[in-house]
Amino acid sequence: MGCVTNDEGLVPVLPDIEVDRVAPIADQLPPEVAASGELRIGTNPPYAPNEFKDESGAIVGFDVDLMEAVGAVLGLTLDLKQTDFDKIIPAVQAGTLDLGMSSFTDTLEREKSVDFVTYYSAGVQWAQRAGDDIDPDDACGLRVGVQTTTIEDIDEVPAKSAACVAAGKPPIRKIKYDSQDDVANALILGRVDALSADSPVTAYAIKRSDGRIVPAGGVYDASPYGWVVAKGSPLAPVLQQAVQYLIDGGQYRAIAEAWGVEAGMIDTSVVNGATN
Repeated sequence: MGCVTNDEGLVPVLPDIEVDRVAPIADQLPPEVAASGELRIGTNPPYAPNEFKDESGAIVGFDVDLMEAVGAVLGLTLDLKQTDFDKIIPAVQAGTLDLGMSSFTDTLEREKSVDFVTYYSAGVQWAQRAGDDIDPDDACGLRVGVQTTTIEDIDEVPAKSAACVAAGKPPIRKIKYDSQDDVANALILGRVDALSADSPVTAYAIKRSDGRIVPAGGVYDASPYGWVVAKGSPLAPVLQQAVQYLIDGGQYRAIAEAWGVEAGMIDTSVVNGATN
């Protein structure tokens, strides 16, 4: 049985999107960032469609295209650094990265150590093999694949498993993988019974599976995605203004629609928008 790979011809061609430097926003950049002419960005592909590698090995995705537009507003180029997911926040805190861009869910717990600039709203979506009947709210005893250190790994699946145990049922067998591609492949090959991931990620995996995997249940627990910056960093309000400029100007919508992720678009970007 075939597997999915990082890129199967599903990198869209963006429409012509005009974005120029916006001086009133760019002039607020921290001096050291402005002087460098670039944003040092930590990201952890593959997590399609948000950040993954195309056939040439370049890091692409919805997040990347949106950040490219933000960079244009600020007059900066992007220095994308592939980084282990769990090392991105420490690197931002240490100042070796200016920001983290890797589908981070903005949570109250994470806001204790870093700040977030919101740009999208994503929920949790499970998937199953075609023909199966998996209920995410009654998955006790099943094998559920997740990408390591994601919200699904840390919070969502453990909470569901704890509810199983509290009800006298067997726990969920959470099986962790280093990449989202590995999670999808494990489901296709029958190594897990279901997968849990952020809604745009699950939708993209389903799209690439040629009908082999399908949604299991609906989308729930919607929370904001945010770009990670150091706590109290003056970069945060500048990024917020830049993405708001793109939202108001329509470029944000054009990018989201090109990637098929318009369901999670937001109207207003904020610094630290967590609700839980």
